Amino acid sequence: MKILIIEDEPKIANAIARGLKQEKFVTEVYEDGESGLAAALGDEYDAMIFDRMLPGIEGIEITRQVRAAGIKTPILILTAKGQIRDRVEGLDAGADDYLVKPFSFEELLARVRALLRRPQDALDSVLKVGDLTLDTIKYDVRRGKKRIKLTTTEFSLLEYLMRNAGRVLSKDKIIGHVWDFDADILPNTVEAYIGSLRRKIDKPFRGGTLIKTMRGFGYKIESEP
Repeated sequence: MKILIIEDEPKIANAIARGLKQEKFVTEVYEDGESGLAAALGDEYDAMIFDRMLPGIEGIEITRQVRAAGIKTPILILTAKGQIRDRVEGLDAGADDYLVKPFSFEELLARVRALLRRPQDALDSVLKVGDLTLDTIKYDVRRGKKRIKLTTTEFSLLEYLMRNAGRVLSKDKIIGHVWDFDADILPNTVEAYIGSLRRKIDKPFRGGTLIKTMRGFGYKIESEP
């Protein structure tokens, strides 16, 4: 899952990015409002984290412009301002949640996970496609009752596919959501990881092929009819 972070305090930004990466998220960090807003409007993210007070354009104004552009990505605002009227202003601008500094990373992570669940039909942390399940908190993957061991990248790729079950995802979209933006990844790298996933979740089982290649378009995961 790909998360945009706009935070002008390098220590906080780096700590958030480092912690999220350890939890298998892909992150992009910007330290000013202008470049952060351009990223928010120009790319696709699964969640966004904005500091309220930013140089250039403040986080609340970024939120307003993102919502005005019709982007529904979940937004979490970070702020040192904890008064009720400040929280109300952020939520009224279109933010989904509000976290007051100082905060624990565990709480931020829990809030991000909660936001990521909101756009989905599922109400829990377990994703399902046919007889394949993926627990986003326990990092447990099973087909039927058999547990499947995946690498960190394989897990992130499978999670992205399953969160978008039934949708065709291009190689470029997959690269943007599974690998860090500064990683030097080639399209055939995606092919290699798709092949590795198939060997683990499709070939050993009789429940049908879940990962499908849409020639010229990309890949999708869906259960057999």
